[in-house]
Amino acid sequence: MPPRRILRASAALLGLVTAFSLTGCGNSADGTTGGTAAKGGGKNGLQINLGPDQKRVTAAKVDSIAALVPAAIRKRGTLEVVNSAGSVPPLTFYATDDKTVIGVEPDIASLVADVLGLKLHYNPVDWANIFVGLDSGKYDIGLSNITVTEERKEKYDFATYRLDNIAFEAKKGTGWRVKGPKDVAGRSIGVSSGTNQEKLLVDWNKENVREGRKPTDIKIYQNTSDYYLALGSGRLDAYLGPNPVAAYHAASTGQTEIVGTFSGAGSAVQGKIAATAKKDNGLIKPVHEALNTVIKNGAYGKVLKRWGLPNEAVPSSELNPVGLPKTAS
Repeated sequence: MPPRRILRASAALLGLVTAFSLTGCGNSADGTTGGTAAKGGGKNGLQINLGPDQKRVTAAKVDSIAALVPAAIRKRGTLEVVNSAGSVPPLTFYATDDKTVIGVEPDIASLVADVLGLKLHYNPVDWANIFVGLDSGKYDIGLSNITVTEERKEKYDFATYRLDNIAFEAKKGTGWRVKGPKDVAGRSIGVSSGTNQEKLLVDWNKENVREGRKPTDIKIYQNTSDYYLALGSGRLDAYLGPNPVAAYHAASTGQTEIVGTFSGAGSAVQGKIAATAKKDNGLIKPVHEALNTVIKNGAYGKVLKRWGLPNEAVPSSELNPVGLPKTAS
């Protein structure tokens, strides 16, 4: 699923504070402090470090897996990872110094690089250029909340590392829950253009119209601050986006809640987020084995817990699993 557009950490936090009152450990609206905590959580709440000094979870090199890395990459000594510069917490975003790339995706990429014995090099770009860069060989692998789809499998190899869930986020205390299409009939729902969240919402709306229900007012947003302002002011009933982003925001503000979660690949299959490599470039096997190594040794679990996403853990990495079905023409 494509993540959000370009937002640095300070801008992202400013957008959240503008829309809702962000509760944190001395954090201010200009994003200059080092972290936030879940409202009401106290010392036991979710502590999020937004500063450049991340003290990431690390893993040891595994020589037998590192030996599987293509010779040209081993000789170069770096793992060129491409990710979206447009994501928001807790996926891939900029720390409070406006230059250090942090988030759950960079942390997982760092573990993979550790196992492969390579120095990690981030390449933040906009969403479309992730695939352009993979196609050209400019980047080795993408770790940027990329959903496995049957169409993408024609050009890319995948090694999964998280469940792909999407969530409806609404103002807290409404008592409204989304269990299926009929629950969004007549509602105003925000979504980002070109995402599988938008596809699901459009499909649901078509079903509602066929069944004689009121249509959904689908609002397209590109900026985090815009859709949270709309949600806070009541112009939206909910925003549909990646579960990690919604869960993070709900935990950070205490002003919103998740009112429904679904597979990002639709009702037919559980969606999966995966490391993505150009097909047959020789890298997906060692990346797959590296992921399984850190899953088994517990480092992976520590990363997900660090970012408040243990519910998106997978028991093992899969190679090229069933993905989001192709859209019928």
